Amino acid sequence: MAKGIRDKVVVLGMGCSVFGERWEDDSGDLLLEAYRECLADAGIEKKDIEAAWVGNHIDEVSIGKGGCYLANTLHLPFIPVTRVENFCASGTEAFRGACYAVASGAYDIALAAGVEKLKDIGYGGLPDSPIFGQLSRLLSPNATAPGMFAQLATAYAGRHDVPMEKIKEAITHISWKSHQNGTKNPRAHLRREISETQIKDSPFVAYPLGLFDCCGVSDGAAMAIVTTPEVAAKLKPNQDLIKVKALQIAVSSGEEMSYNHWDGSGFMTTRQAARQAYEEAGVNNPREEISMLEVHDCFSITEMVTMEDLQISPPGQAPEDILNGFYDLDGQVPCQPDGGLKCFGHPIGASGLRMIYEIYNQLLRRWPEERLVKNPRLGLTHNLGGVPSQNVCSICILGTN
Repeated sequence: MAKGIRDKVVVLGMGCSVFGERWEDDSGDLLLEAYRECLADAGIEKKDIEAAWVGNHIDEVSIGKGGCYLANTLHLPFIPVTRVENFCASGTEAFRGACYAVASGAYDIALAAGVEKLKDIGYGGLPDSPIFGQLSRLLSPNATAPGMFAQLATAYAGRHDVPMEKIKEAITHISWKSHQNGTKNPRAHLRREISETQIKDSPFVAYPLGLFDCCGVSDGAAMAIVTTPEVAAKLKPNQDLIKVKALQIAVSSGEEMSYNHWDGSGFMTTRQAARQAYEEAGVNNPREEISMLEVHDCFSITEMVTMEDLQISPPGQAPEDILNGFYDLDGQVPCQPDGGLKCFGHPIGASGLRMIYEIYNQLLRRWPEERLVKNPRLGLTHNLGGVPSQNVCSICILGTN
């Protein structure tokens, strides 16, 4: 019976570009910035890489079709290169391809990359996407991403009988917390410290989401090189091995929109992927065993409901945990220690790998003291793509020996 890839794959090296409005750079520049750091961190040469995967959502803007862009940019020597796309979860999808290839024994060393160049298109939010196709436009001509995600708040309030004012306080604290963490991160897109009053008083985008409850749209790239524990032990005998403990994905099959057992207060895919990931990693009590989180906070309400979908907060208790500082950097389970999508930014194809990059470096204790999570053991990334009623969710759990 299949048991997953627990402890069969090690993250050998990682790299990440600065995220932001990178007007002067193209996708190749961003990839090279991440690649140089990744290769140096892995301690290998380019010739040692046997296969590569690149995640990118909007290929017309960033890299075009296929894997040739990555191969050309990095001058990879006729190795297999595959472009993958799974909405905003494309970065983790590239990582999944590389990890599964190593775990299968097909390759000893593989590369995963993610990149997106969004700012040059001159559009304030995300460009149009296939998920908002012609049929969706006919059925919901006024649908917007903030509008659809904002409905999580009213659904959550109805299900758990939580006042909307308390939900607004909770998501305000989420945004404040992410800004506090982002100010400490030199690669983050948004690094200005702001107060909870500024967040609460900002203009509404889609009630209860205000301006500061929406993530930044950015340019950026991130990258990982993965290998087997045996190879990693030889290459880095004096360094802790950062092992993949679980890597799971769940994709909507239409149940949310087709049946009445989904009430819109959370994500069915997250709950399914989380159950599978915990089983693979041997996690029995996520609230006690998970040390830190990087979740897909495209909007602050998404982060709030995800705390319950991941079984960290009990049902109906996420707002209370948030307001009590449970997810702050000095809390019991820090969430978004690097600022998250909210402040690090959201170059679609790079976000999943950026999350893994943060967990990897936290586990290796590489950041300045003010940025470090206390005593990390297991770190979880949650990478979501699509909209609440039709989405894909990838979850990765990393840990040391």
